[in-house]
Amino acid sequence: MEEMLDPVAAFIEAACVPLDSGHASGALDRARSILTAHPGIANSSIHAAAILGDDEGVRRLLERDPAAATAKGGPRGWDPLTHLCFSRYLRLDRARSDSFVRTATALLDAGANANTGWFEMNHQPKPEWESAIYGAAGVAQHAELTHLLLERGADPNDGETPYHAPEGYDNGALKVLVESGKLNEDSLTTILLRKTDWHDYDGIKWLLEQGIDPNRMSRWGKTALHNALLGDNDLEIIEVLMDHGADPTLIARHPSRSSTESPGRSAIAIAARRGRSDVLELFEKRGIPIVLEGVERLIAACARNDTAAVRSIVGQEPQLVKELLVQAGELLAAFSGVENTNGVRQLLDLGVNVEALFKEGDGYFDVAPNSMAIHVAAWRAKHGTVKLLIERGSPIDVSDGKGRTPLALAVKACVDSYWTERRTPESVEALLRAGARVSGVRFPSGYAEVDALLRSYQC
Repeated sequence: MEEMLDPVAAFIEAACVPLDSGHASGALDRARSILTAHPGIANSSIHAAAILGDDEGVRRLLERDPAAATAKGGPRGWDPLTHLCFSRYLRLDRARSDSFVRTATALLDAGANANTGWFEMNHQPKPEWESAIYGAAGVAQHAELTHLLLERGADPNDGETPYHAPEGYDNGALKVLVESGKLNEDSLTTILLRKTDWHDYDGIKWLLEQGIDPNRMSRWGKTALHNALLGDNDLEIIEVLMDHGADPTLIARHPSRSSTESPGRSAIAIAARRGRSDVLELFEKRGIPIVLEGVERLIAACARNDTAAVRSIVGQEPQLVKELLVQAGELLAAFSGVENTNGVRQLLDLGVNVEALFKEGDGYFDVAPNSMAIHVAAWRAKHGTVKLLIERGSPIDVSDGKGRTPLALAVKACVDSYWTERRTPESVEALLRAGARVSGVRFPSGYAEVDALLRSYQC
């Protein structure tokens, strides 16, 4: 076994973040197992002591050799502070929280550099710099350690820190970063935009109250408002962005999750394409005219279930129907994902094929390539839209690009979805009533209602 050949190296690998990706992933089981089998590891080096947040052990080792504060070692060639900031114990074992801060203080007092870190070589052609402050604020999201590093001169404008610190709903470390005054405009813009990826109303509201400009373009060529609409954020988030001056008429350079080659679009156009009738109505109430050109006028009319406008546009510019049909799969999926059932009906009445494929898919929403609208509606628990699509002849046993049927996705939504509001069985029942095959669907655990539905239809 690897740990028998070099238990210290094996422990360090198990106790620190993976080198390639998923830095906030993993558990402590293996590290703890190795440590139990080889308890001497804890005192074997300053690197192991730093990983464990053993402040007494680190101070003892520093007394013997002050230069150990910056000495590189272990299988990764990291210094002690880097090991500490990227320790899985720091992220997962909160009982050690205070001792980690004391350990880091000891290292910094002995000469450790608050701007230390390591290069992730898998980022090519340019390796990514993973700083200690990123480990503290972006991986472990440890507010106290973040504060200490900033106080000792850490620069949080490294790209990774502002990108990852907003992940989740514990905003302690994020607030420390913002309140430090050390974040530049690019970093603040990134933090606000990334909060919309998490649909965090409270976090977004707090950031806006700190004076972050919602109209500043991010490095992705879009504002927080554009991103909130692309991510189907709730209306209250759109409202709070507008309360703080977000401008829906600004043009995003890359307003699509499925392609970086889309033409520039305003938030108004994005809202129409996402089927957000509620947002279009909000814009009008705020005195912002819904001014669109070409096929987007027709898309907006469908989104708003404005039959008269649809008929008028088609009568005057029938070629727009052809333009709409070219993008039918993406539009039908978008409308289905926000449960704009009336808008879906309008698209189908225009001639959109209920089997139209969303070829690109959308990783953010876990929509596989070559998904149909019914896959999207089932996964996102949009029950009314699922029923309409069934009524209009959608296949119910076809697999998406990941081999998942609508029924499998509806079941997964009930038991294995981050979005807890999806955990209702109406779509499961609708698909079963329509004849969806139970064979091959993984039965859920701990959801009696869905389990009973599946078993009652199992033949």
